[in-house]
Amino acid sequence: MQTLIKDLHSDLVSAFQSLSTDQQLAVFWFIYKEVGKSITPAAPGASTAAPAVAEGLFNQVKELSHEEQLQIQRDLIERTNCLICREYGALSDTTKLLFWYLLAQGMDATVIIPMPENYTLESAATQCMQQLQQLEFSEQMTVLRSWVSDMGVDPSSSPHDKETGL
Repeated sequence: MQTLIKDLHSDLVSAFQSLSTDQQLAVFWFIYKEVGKSITPAAPGASTAAPAVAEGLFNQVKELSHEEQLQIQRDLIERTNCLICREYGALSDTTKLLFWYLLAQGMDATVIIPMPENYTLESAATQCMQQLQQLEFSEQMTVLRSWVSDMGVDPSSSPHDKETGL
């Protein structure tokens, strides 16, 4: 049974990572809006989250223009070597999840670029959502942490980039 659950998690992580960047962003938004009552409350109160650090990074993003905010979110998913991606990459997985939760709250309050009206998920993204919804709460959290863990750039293992100076 444990192997079956682990395989399901791996398959769901792979399916999510195979989505386009914008579909991955949309899945996060739909999770916040549709499944938020069962998923997101754990992120802010998690004992291993660093709220001040997540809020500090969120505030950096909040100060940008909406277009720049969207680009930063895309850069995180695409692992672009930029300062915010490196700062994000240094966070714990739970703090990364909290950061995405703060972004979704910011989108809801329109301080972060909101989702386009009537945006729809592609079928593969909808399948990811449905599979996530079918999991137990703790399994949902494990999958969500897996989704956010590889985003950004780990500054401790990333080679120096002469172009950016990072």
